[in-house]
Amino acid sequence: MILEIVSPEATLFSGEVTSVAVPGVNGEFQMLNNHAPIVSLLKQGNVKIIGSNFKIAKEFQAKFNKVNEQTYWLAITSGTLEMNGNKVIVLAD
Repeated sequence: MILEIVSPEATLFSGEVTSVAVPGVNGEFQMLNNHAPIVSLLKQGNVKIIGSNFKIAKEFQAKFNKVNEQTYWLAITSGTLEMNGNKVIVLAD
């Protein structure tokens, strides 16, 4: 699936991923390929990104925490998420 993480400053990440876990206002949840369409508010926490072959732009690497070669975390204070048609868009603060 395609993931885009957009902040007020710029698009922090755009690429193919295996899964995304986010801190929803009613608890953390994860999305995989072909997840049902969803719109959710996000609260403070970490967006967990798992994929096998994606790159983070050099100017934004400091915002992400690398867990291993396939897993990264991005801390957010709030945001909104939309998943539709195997594409996830996270508008993050």
